[in-house]
Amino acid sequence: METFTDQINEAHTLYAIEMRMTRDEEITIGKLGSFSFHQGTYVYVGSAKRNIRSRISRHVTREKKHRWHLDYLRPYVDIVGIQTYPGKEGECQLFQRLMKDNQASVPVKGFGSSDCKCVSHLFYYSFE
Repeated sequence: METFTDQINEAHTLYAIEMRMTRDEEITIGKLGSFSFHQGTYVYVGSAKRNIRSRISRHVTREKKHRWHLDYLRPYVDIVGIQTYPGKEGECQLFQRLMKDNQASVPVKGFGSSDCKCVSHLFYYSFE
């Protein structure tokens, strides 16, 4: 049986993790605070300059020590897809492009973007 990490291209440095939340939840995201997450699809965009398989494997795992913003969200969502990208565009540019392509919105300002000037690296769209 193929797993999500079997689909990872080791030469790529960028990734997008598509997740589904089946009910509304109030979730505290570390120091960012508590937020209302609505039922729907969430996509997190990240990067790994090396060892992309290890980074994505960690994100896919539900139970773990909370280190990144995604770690707080992970117990509440199901992973439905992972896509890797070669890194020709930067992480921030990939996020902007995917968010625009999906006509999505930003549910949490600062999510996954503490090391850049982006508003977020997590976007949301309804699956209704």
